[in-house]
Order: sequence, then C-alpha cells, then structure tokens
Amino acid sequence: MTDRVAVVGAGQMGNGIAHTFAVAGWPVTIIDVSADALARARSTITGNLDRQIKKGVVDAATKAAALGRITDATELGAAREASLVVEAASEDPALKFKLFSELDRIAPPGAILASNTSSISITEIAARTRRPESVIGMHFMNPVPVMELVEIIRGLATSDATAERVTAVAREIRKTPVEVRDFPGFVSNRVLMPMINEAVYCVMEGVATPEAVDTVMKLGMNHPLGPLALADLIGLDTCVAILDVLHAGLGDPKYRACPLLRKYVAAGWLGRKTKRGFYSYT
Repeated sequence: MTDRVAVVGAGQMGNGIAHTFAVAGWPVTIIDVSADALARARSTITGNLDRQIKKGVVDAATKAAALGRITDATELGAAREASLVVEAASEDPALKFKLFSELDRIAPPGAILASNTSSISITEIAARTRRPESVIGMHFMNPVPVMELVEIIRGLATSDATAERVTAVAREIRKTPVEVRDFPGFVSNRVLMPMINEAVYCVMEGVATPEAVDTVMKLGMNHPLGPLALADLIGLDTCVAILDVLHAGLGDPKYRACPLLRKYVAAGWLGRKTKRGFYSYT
C-alpha cells in the first residue's frame, strides 16, 4: 500500500496536520462534510505556506509541491486508499466513536486509525472498531506546522507494531514523538488545563486582568504565550470539553471548569475563532 494520509476534519488542527504531511511529501486527502470548511482549509494552508516562505522555512517550489499533494472530499469514503487516517474532528466523544466505527468499515484492512484527540480515551475509541490493535492517539500541538511535539497515545490494545509505525511517521514529518499512556488528558492537557483554569479563576476573582495574568506567566515563567491568550488560541469551548473529560475521568474537583470559562462559552466568546474570548480579535 502506497503511503497516503486521510485527515478527517478541516478545522485549524486538521488543516495544520494536512499542511505538515504535504510538506513532508505525503499525498493527503482532507475530508470534511462542509465544502466551505474545505475551501477555508486550503486558503489557510496557502497562507501559512506563504508565511513559511517569508521566514525562509520553505521555498516557492516546496509550497507548490505541497499544495499539489492535497486533495479534498466531503465523504468518508475518500479514506478507502489511506494507509493512515488521522481524525481531527471536534472534541466530542459521540462524534469520534461514530467516525471510528465508520472509518473501520471504510479504511483498508492494514490502515492505522489515529485520533488527534486531546483528552478522550483511545481505548474507548478503539473499542468502536474491529481493529483496536491498529488504533492510536496522535495528538498534535497547535499551530501544527510550527510546534514540534506529537503525543503518541497507546490504547489498551494498541500493538507494538502500530506504535512503532506511528512513531516513525512522526519523525518522517519532522516532529518529535513522545509516547504516553491512555489516561484522561494524557500529559499535555492534564498539566496545561488546570493552569489555564486557574488563570481564569484569577480573572473571575479579581486578582488580576487577563493582560496582567499573561504578562506574569510570560515574563516570570518564560512562557512564550500567556495561559489566557493560549486558551483563546485553543478555543474556550475546547478547554471546557477537555476539563470535563478530566473531571469525569479522574474524579477530582480541581479539574472542574471555572464558572467564568463556562459563561464565556455560553456567550459564544470562544476565542480567536469567534474574534472574542479573553481578548478581542477584531
């Protein structure tokens, strides 16, 4: 089977994953039910490649070749020729379970099914398939073309061969793979989300403004981005979804989402993607 990746979901993570694989020489199919989302994904990838050209990361020939490797589709059936499927849909367990059940039926028998989930159990996702040994977590960081890390998450049934292959793939696409076990939030979000949540509590309780909280963490802790600006980048709805998984899975009240965070989500203030979160992006 020729190596081809199908990326399910054309949002900010999906288009970043597609971009990264295409630059590394892989044929890529981006799959999304929305033709508009697919068009936005191609536009975003093109813009991000232009930024990389300005920074000297890639050249014009690399951009043209990468864009030429990307096709798109609105049906999951387009995953039929993939040797690797990377699901990057919304952080919703029911949606992911449904997608993996369908992908198991559609993808070739030897294909690996990976999820970019940031918190949902790989073991539970794999249980929706007849190939749990070939299901794995491949958690990229945002923005994908820039960030080096990929968390490799083994479910209970993930085989050594699957883990070894996905680890090798991560290196092929110039990422640094780190293997972790299948616990709620894995490592990245189990550590990150309580920090973001506590930063929101600082704002809610009047300890400091968002700007002050972020400045303390940038200048005092040498973080490149403050936790509230990072929450806006991730999406406040995604932060709440991850905290809910942590709270339910680990049973500790320290993972309960701050009421102000929930209020912003209820108002539709989701961060950069809605032009308003803890900061305004008009």
